[in-house]
Amino acid sequence: MTDKRFIVQLGMGVDQHGHDNDCTQAAIKAIKNAISNNCLTGLLEICELNNPKDLLAMKVHVKIGAPYPDKLDHKKVLKAVPFGLKSLEVVKGGLVADGIMIKELGDTSDKMIMCNAAVTVSLSI
Repeated sequence: MTDKRFIVQLGMGVDQHGHDNDCTQAAIKAIKNAISNNCLTGLLEICELNNPKDLLAMKVHVKIGAPYPDKLDHKKVLKAVPFGLKSLEVVKGGLVADGIMIKELGDTSDKMIMCNAAVTVSLSI
């Protein structure tokens, strides 16, 4: 069997309170943005995955572009993917922009962090 891509969806997420250059929240938002506007009806109607447990057979690969790739909690990020056999790849990317620092929100800088996500769903056929 070989893996066949079913869909590739792109997303963008911003953390306006980039605490200590941590990219985790922006990456989670990017994944949610990517997957929130699609309905994988083909999994049920074409591939005949009729039981939600069957969705565990699909492979979901997430590629994140982050300005600080080493400042990302992989486990938390992958929890944003609801089903499937999950994998994560993090590369240098995204954006850092000047914002404002609000100490009452726990901000440690005035930086806003943006991450991009490419979420690929594949099936073994």
